[in-house]
Amino acid sequence: MTALRGAAAIVGVADAVSPTGELEGSVAGLEAAMVAEALADAGLSIRDVDGVASAVGSGFAPSIELAESLGITPRWTDSTSIGGSSFESHVEHAAAAIALGMCDVAVTVYAATPRSSRRRGTGGFRSRAGNAGGPMAEWELPFGMRMPMGAYALAVSRHMADFGTTSEQLAQIAVSTREWALANPRAYHHGSGPISVADVLGSDVQASPLRKLDCCLVTDGAGAVVLTSAERARDLRKPPVLVLGAATSHDHSIISQMPDLTRTAGAVSGPAAFDLAGVGPDDVDVLELYDSFTITVLLALEDLGFCAKGEGGAFVVDGRLGPGGELPANTNGGGLSYTHPGMYGMFLLVEAARQLRGEGGDRQVGRRGGRGSGPPEVAVAHGVGGVLSSTSTVVLGTGS
Repeated sequence: MTALRGAAAIVGVADAVSPTGELEGSVAGLEAAMVAEALADAGLSIRDVDGVASAVGSGFAPSIELAESLGITPRWTDSTSIGGSSFESHVEHAAAAIALGMCDVAVTVYAATPRSSRRRGTGGFRSRAGNAGGPMAEWELPFGMRMPMGAYALAVSRHMADFGTTSEQLAQIAVSTREWALANPRAYHHGSGPISVADVLGSDVQASPLRKLDCCLVTDGAGAVVLTSAERARDLRKPPVLVLGAATSHDHSIISQMPDLTRTAGAVSGPAAFDLAGVGPDDVDVLELYDSFTITVLLALEDLGFCAKGEGGAFVVDGRLGPGGELPANTNGGGLSYTHPGMYGMFLLVEAARQLRGEGGDRQVGRRGGRGSGPPEVAVAHGVGGVLSSTSTVVLGTGS
């Protein structure tokens, strides 16, 4: 443990989703709305903010664009962009900056509108074959691999070959995640009804062996997180969510250069974050894992130490991750059933904070493993970016 443990806290969160998958307004407008809502959640105002972080923008430095649009001249700024794990890394960096006195109140924000942009004909997600350059274009795309699902399908195939993992086991992850969405009225699939393993296996193949229901949604979405010192947090509107530990790692850019298709950089960031926090996997009450695909969840469970390498398939088959399960995971419905605008890591943090504050409603979980009654005390938000390229793990707690 270090002096960084518990020095900073998440004090405000906000996110915006829609049952249609579409949001009204521009990306900049959504960012501003999320910052305002997260600050109001904390009981702070834009005048309090002296640190900004952003991973997405039209120019060379997203945080500069964000600060300009918000009318802020920050003392601390961060434009780290490592895909879907960017926002966990922002929390890591902001917590360190706050502990060192480099800023007092920091905000990270994200908004994207791929679904509505596609409908309007002004953008949306495309296969990376349409716009990729560099090594991927030269060494991978000529072979016809559909991206990004093709990259994840390679990881599935290797895990199946090495460990005997089955499509049925992966499908259970999608089933459990949908169960959480049914308890969340804000989830895209809240009204879609439950799914079965057979439903997942019967959905269209996207990149063998991944089926459609193994793959995340494409929706609009936005969110923001506000952090300050633990000392200041005690006097604010909501119970503080302490940053107990955090760490980031990455080991490749394009999938053909991944050192081991069955091991992500989470095997580095996870243990490092737990070590800083002074806790381990057995202490975690609620787990928010990046679920761009079902294999992303399975690999994270193994790499973070919730089960041994190769045992992820057997670990999830009994519904352990779903409502009533031993290890509640992706409790808002995840990227598979809640929302996924492209960089889902923001929503992991928002949901983890809400669970620790007891704001989960029908999906609220308690303490894990028979450690007594009451709300959860420890949560993990684990982001993944690129094609299993980067990971950032944040351990959060109530301090109780």
